[in-house]
Amino acid sequence: MNRQAIIEAATADQLKDNDQYPVFSVGDTLDVHVRIIEGDKERVQVYQGVLIGMKGRGINRTITVRRIVANEGVERIFPLHSPRIAKIDVVRRGDARRAKLYFLRDRVGKSRRLRDQRRGMKHVS
Repeated sequence: MNRQAIIEAATADQLKDNDQYPVFSVGDTLDVHVRIIEGDKERVQVYQGVLIGMKGRGINRTITVRRIVANEGVERIFPLHSPRIAKIDVVRRGDARRAKLYFLRDRVGKSRRLRDQRRGMKHVS
């Protein structure tokens, strides 16, 4: 057994199931529900933004979510299999033709928006 297989076998019990998260891709607008601990209290905070990149595999899989706060771009990197992530919801499906949407960092105003994935469909159920 090689080194990579040993590491994957050791971290297999820490992975979240495939059915725990919905299917999402780069360009989608996501609601990431993050558990925040303040003192002895725990609460869930929602971080909504556009998924601009996915990286890694297995336990190291991360997503980069970008949002605009007070006309300033804020990006946050979330480890997908972290216990801090309560759930992820897909708000809107975006149509992206690239794997990484880093070009959105330079965009301002309406050009920052992505097309909707359903744009050509007449009957969506």
